[in-house]
Amino acid sequence: MAITDWAIEDRPREKLLQRGAEVLSDAELLAIFLRTGIKGKSAVDLAKDLLKDSGGLNALLGASEERFCQHKGLGQAKFVQMKAVVEMSRRYLDEKMRHGDVLTNASAVEDYLKMQLRHYPYEVFCCIFLDTKHRVIEFEELFQGTIDSASVHPREVIRRVIHHNAAAVIFSHNHPSGVAEPSQADQRITETLKQALSFLDVRVLDHFIIGDEVVSFAQRGLM
Repeated sequence: MAITDWAIEDRPREKLLQRGAEVLSDAELLAIFLRTGIKGKSAVDLAKDLLKDSGGLNALLGASEERFCQHKGLGQAKFVQMKAVVEMSRRYLDEKMRHGDVLTNASAVEDYLKMQLRHYPYEVFCCIFLDTKHRVIEFEELFQGTIDSASVHPREVIRRVIHHNAAAVIFSHNHPSGVAEPSQADQRITETLKQALSFLDVRVLDHFIIGDEVVSFAQRGLM
């Protein structure tokens, strides 16, 4: 059945206008982006198939052009539109995070880090550099690979802190498995970095792990 034959309150676009985007499923949001379906399938049906074939919305949005265009009903034009949407979302969250004290805007920080880190198939260790008023100076990806004492170098972190003249930092890294639970290695490197930066009078405010959920070391009492 075509979407135009659905009850008005069930159509994705009308539902968004009446009740807000947050009530829509991933398939409904994707259907609005797709605009049309293909022969024998509505845009929602096509969206459901795409999400199933790709392994979810995150995997689809992070796909390469070649992989994205392999899906029936998608092509280069849709790939370009999708990348533009993702980049606009990233910039929106970046601006939101940089507005004021990050400690009073923790949700914006989490949203930004999820956007930045969830799509990586390997671990990436990042740092948000902050000034004396806990405003964002810069966000940088510092290390790639397994996060342990061998791959995260305190000396390099210190060098970047001095470069930005930062007064505080927030660390983050992703767990590609999706399980955001802190490991012993995560806790050890966090403590090592805290001790190293304490000699510069630089505070480590938090360490976020990004997986299917977001875990805050500060909220867990691990700082």
